[in-house]
Amino acid sequence: MICRSLFRALITSVALAAGVLLAGCNSDEISLANNAKANQPVPPKLVASMAEKDMDLQSPMLVRLFKQEAELEVWKQDRSGRFALLKTYPICRWSGDLGPKVREGDRQAPEGFYSISPAQMNPQSAYYLSFNTGYPNAYDRSLGHTGSELMVHGDCSSRGCYAMTDEQIAEIYSLGRESFFGGQRSFQFEAFPFRMTPVNMAKHRNNPNMPFWKMIKEGYDHFEVTRQEPKVDFCEKKYVFDAVKAPDAKRDPVFEASAKCPAYVVPQELADAVHEKEQQDEAETARLIAKGTPVARLNTGIDGGMNKVFASKLPNGSTGLSEGGEGQGLSLVVERAPGTIPPTVNPPHGPVTSPDEPLVASMAPTPSTHVASAAPNAQSEGFFSNLARKVGLGGAAADTTATTQPVPAKPKVIEAKRTEPHPASKPETKQAAARPPLKPSVSTGTATAAAAAPAAPANDGLVTGSQPIVQANSFESRFSAAK
Repeated sequence: MICRSLFRALITSVALAAGVLLAGCNSDEISLANNAKANQPVPPKLVASMAEKDMDLQSPMLVRLFKQEAELEVWKQDRSGRFALLKTYPICRWSGDLGPKVREGDRQAPEGFYSISPAQMNPQSAYYLSFNTGYPNAYDRSLGHTGSELMVHGDCSSRGCYAMTDEQIAEIYSLGRESFFGGQRSFQFEAFPFRMTPVNMAKHRNNPNMPFWKMIKEGYDHFEVTRQEPKVDFCEKKYVFDAVKAPDAKRDPVFEASAKCPAYVVPQELADAVHEKEQQDEAETARLIAKGTPVARLNTGIDGGMNKVFASKLPNGSTGLSEGGEGQGLSLVVERAPGTIPPTVNPPHGPVTSPDEPLVASMAPTPSTHVASAAPNAQSEGFFSNLARKVGLGGAAADTTATTQPVPAKPKVIEAKRTEPHPASKPETKQAAARPPLKPSVSTGTATAAAAAPAAPANDGLVTGSQPIVQANSFESRFSAAK
């Protein structure tokens, strides 16, 4: 087995060679190996924090983001195999409203589950550094949703993206780079309108996007109870989390976003834990509603949000839809802003009156034509993935086997057993429900039908149905000449 240091040396050597080859094609191109921004080291304080939390520098990472709180979280896998929170970054700017992106030009920042591969990392971004969120995924396309080039980037400026300061995105970019060097094929990016707590669910109970939010909350709950990256699939124009083959099936289920769901189950222990959390959350939400929790206003006309740490540094700064959602001004002094705020920053404002820039996001039907979901392109496999497999590292997924840990009371954390369902009597065959039942549920279609289905394509760490994105100046495009 080649050690990680040798693997990194091989990567760097090929990067340098690729830079020479590319220079012959375009003298204006700068290879990743010579790009100072993209190669900034992870700050020593963050490396020390990883050591304290029993994390390796190159262990897998996962990103969660919350619009209302204007926060981005970076999670890293520790040596127990579970993910633990490494750092929370305040978001400098996001645009639009709470709710998913529906169409090109609606100023909405996407919500949902996406996969970020090396091909989506852009070291030559016009906004310092960036990575493409991967919107639209197969679920978005099955609904006819449109849009492209939705990024997490620097420069604190947003028109449908999530904007950080240059210093923040450099740090996040370096963490992603190190995870890729460690063998992670892609990291999961989870974007939510707010933290999916009973208080927020009660507050936004009348929002037309609530059915969509309840659906992605299921994936949120899977992560909360397992501290493992949830496996994401799509069928019948909905999300499916941590699905495995039915007990009698010989092959893994094959999912298509617009097609009928195949026969599948959710491992019983996981389904029970998620169901228990959902029941507790729903009971608390009902209690808060009965108590008279105020309903969040709709159609405020406010354009997006900004974390208070940035808003407090601007004249007449406002958090917009973040930190409460009422566009309140801030006169209090908070901690120093984590990075440079450009003089051209445009804080949240409203209303936007241009017909080309609507602010209200809704999952209501749109006149857009439905777009058929496309299967992943086998030829688009990443350069890093190819090289890693050739040297004996990339072919296998990162080791996520978790050691036995005490189970906290709230939330209940369990070991995610994804390889096979919990041994039990043959489960009742029924249509897959959005909420995992107490027993493994099998969607409509018998196990025999599932056994006859063709073998599922290799996931390669990507959310099912996501299309690899190769941008100009990305990791992949810069090394294509060396393939």
